[in-house]
Amino acid sequence: MRIPRGRKSLAPILLAASLLLTACVATPPSPDARLGLMLAPAALGASVSVQQHLKVEREGRIDELDTALEIEASQLELVGLVFGQRVLSLSYDGKQLKSWRHLMLPPQVRAEDVLEDLQLSLWPLSAIAQALPAGWRIEEQGLQRALYLDDNLITRITYSGMPRWSGTVVLDNLRYHYRLTIQSAP
Repeated sequence: MRIPRGRKSLAPILLAASLLLTACVATPPSPDARLGLMLAPAALGASVSVQQHLKVEREGRIDELDTALEIEASQLELVGLVFGQRVLSLSYDGKQLKSWRHLMLPPQVRAEDVLEDLQLSLWPLSAIAQALPAGWRIEEQGLQRALYLDDNLITRITYSGMPRWSGTVVLDNLRYHYRLTIQSAP
């Protein structure tokens, strides 16, 4: 692929973003492979404004992304940056998910999956449990959560402290074999 003149400085940014975001998926998931969780922002029960550093580990590879996350009762906004360049943005009002991503990002990078991991990590257990389809269940003990499908552990989430959006969150997706570490700025 030829990069147009004047755009060569974007090539490393787009490559890094592409590698980071595709690290979460080995192959494109079938429509029913993911949970499909889409909770209203108000179900969080709090307003959040936080900067985060994300690290995705998969098959010995580590990729990183910085994000700015804002959640109010009526709206969730997320912007993802690589080397200071915006590569992804999400806007969700509880009804409609709007997303933008750089053209070079592969189609496997799905806004729905990003939103799902975010909500599994941050939303209250009771809100998640009420929205789960048949066969799914979520449990929480202390600073750990576990998501099951038909008694098979799918996702394990560990928190360094409360509230859940402060400190460090580690999400281990056992189905797709990746670890997402979210470090929030103090």
